[in-house]
Amino acid sequence: MKALKSMRLQIGVFGRTNVGKSSFLNRVTNQEISIVSEIAGTTTDVVEKSMELLPVGPVTFLDTAGLDDATELGEKRVEKTMKIVNRIDVAVVICDYNGLNDYEKELIQKFEELKIPYLIVENKCDIKKFEIPDYKNVLYTSVKDDDNLVFKFKDALVRLLPDDFVNSPKIAGDLVPPQSTVILVIPIDKEAPKGRIILPQVQTIRDLLDSDCLSYVVKETELKQAIENLKTPPALVVTDSQAFKQVSEIVPESIPLTSFSILFARLKGDLDEFVKGAEAIDNLKDGDCVLILESCTHHAIEDDIGRVKIPNWLRKKTGKNLVIHNYAGHDFPDIKDYKLIIHCGACMTNRREVLSRILIANQAGIPITNYGVVISYCLGILPRAVKIFTK
Repeated sequence: MKALKSMRLQIGVFGRTNVGKSSFLNRVTNQEISIVSEIAGTTTDVVEKSMELLPVGPVTFLDTAGLDDATELGEKRVEKTMKIVNRIDVAVVICDYNGLNDYEKELIQKFEELKIPYLIVENKCDIKKFEIPDYKNVLYTSVKDDDNLVFKFKDALVRLLPDDFVNSPKIAGDLVPPQSTVILVIPIDKEAPKGRIILPQVQTIRDLLDSDCLSYVVKETELKQAIENLKTPPALVVTDSQAFKQVSEIVPESIPLTSFSILFARLKGDLDEFVKGAEAIDNLKDGDCVLILESCTHHAIEDDIGRVKIPNWLRKKTGKNLVIHNYAGHDFPDIKDYKLIIHCGACMTNRREVLSRILIANQAGIPITNYGVVISYCLGILPRAVKIFTK
């Protein structure tokens, strides 16, 4: 089974036109995935390639358009290139013997602001080598005739890997002792795909298996019986956020309770920041705009969580006439008019993208939270839902 896109290391490849970005990527992947040409601007859009890059593991390369494409169409290509920055874990900046110019330096400054590790690759060193001062991570090579290029790149990449990729964080396994029982409450409703369960639930089960825990999977209608069947109370109950209220009334206060979405708020983002963001709900006024961000596009159903249920819970909690907008996809809209941002569970995106969105919101002074945190806050059970994370 292929690794999920959201769990792959996202590597962005950047640079000016005709410095050899596509040639570099074709050499590293050992595949002709990007068109190589002497004509500037051949790469017209972001090209993605997923592969196993040992010893790193599953990665996705994102080959971008040239940063210095000055044509009208080129400006749109560059705009798409810059949007990729918020999605990547590691950046590779390709230049040649002319060194770095303002395009690359501006991009590197952005990487540093977002705390994205980056590697500078000076290509065409078979023609001429130019020493690049003031930067630590520089690889001097020639895509054309450096037989050790792939090895050198892998070695440099391993040294740059983010800690949260090398030491993959747990979803729930670090919250309970090994051999303990965790009950997972999974409603089978309109949002449950036929014949399957949704990604966060699958990943949580796998995480608990890896942590030597016992998983007990039930619907909310069988939860009471499940607890009674156990000789020892479960160490934790995890529920789908939409069943939070019903489940909280069944599970005794002595048993820790949280939701899949809150687990993923910690895994993919910053739980403390999301809890702080939820507290801003009490400050909302009539006419305030709220942005609900979804990482992936999907067909909204009749009682869609992000388009129907959360807006209803918000309006009921605040008693205010709020203006609520939904936005789906990797792009980040203009947020200046919003008083609150609510992010989805981020099961289909990586941690870097969520952290980038948190950073953008913080810089704009706009509170940001996520689905599970908002739902538990609106239902009055947030303190209980996050208590296990403070032990």
